[in-house]
Amino acid sequence: MTATIGSRVIRKNPRKNINKIILKKVLPPIVAIAIFLVIWQLLCLNPNFKLPGPIETFSETWDPFIIDPFFDNGESDKGLGWQILSSLGRVGLGFSLAAIVGIALGIFIGANKLLYNAVDPIFQVLRTVPPLAWLPISLAAFQQANPSAIFVIFITSIWPILINTTVGVQQIPQDYINVARVLRLKGLKYFLKIVFPATVPYIFTGLRIGIGLSWLAIVAAEMLVGGVGIGSFIWDAYNTTTETNLSEIILALIYVGLVGLLLDRLVGFVASKVVPEEQK
Repeated sequence: MTATIGSRVIRKNPRKNINKIILKKVLPPIVAIAIFLVIWQLLCLNPNFKLPGPIETFSETWDPFIIDPFFDNGESDKGLGWQILSSLGRVGLGFSLAAIVGIALGIFIGANKLLYNAVDPIFQVLRTVPPLAWLPISLAAFQQANPSAIFVIFITSIWPILINTTVGVQQIPQDYINVARVLRLKGLKYFLKIVFPATVPYIFTGLRIGIGLSWLAIVAAEMLVGGVGIGSFIWDAYNTTTETNLSEIILALIYVGLVGLLLDRLVGFVASKVVPEEQK
């Protein structure tokens, strides 16, 4: 690859760029993880430290939880792959509903100052309620574990989406609004040409926060409602605690963290493709 500056030709070395990426992006987290594992293993040499070390955790969960994450022995005796997929299904449904309702309400409330002043105190109170505090209400209302867990996801993740969308609409520059009036943009055209481009960075900020809260809430909710799910798996393993079960819990926590990271990166990737470059 070459680039011309004046009369000089500068050759770009792709291999050199790859080496820079490895040194700056890949190597540091690998070193940090290695140091963390060494410290963890050293702590476990102390007989008073009751948790299994990384080597013991790996060996005890290798078969079947690592090599066969999708085993199915019926009922709730399933591999971590099925447990995570079940949790992701609940998160996907609850988060999707929260995104639809939160964005629609946020645009409507943000465009109406009187309505915003009326409902903002209510939203500020409700958004501070811990996710699990909603679980008894949802169980009483739905009488079933699965809808109750989905409702907890919905009510937990809707607030950052709703509030960020509202703020985004309120921050639309007055020049944009004046242009819309001159061009007589109304309805769908006004939304597509003015509202959405101006508020999309705020919307995706809310979505990114919301997906993280969704994953946090579903794990906690499943610990109480039971059934198949990563939260239920962790709670069941804790209630029958043995040294092997502690290793299973640690492995499940690692999976939870990795899935949470992937969900965050997924929303961030979509945002990078949708949000205009000048608004990033």
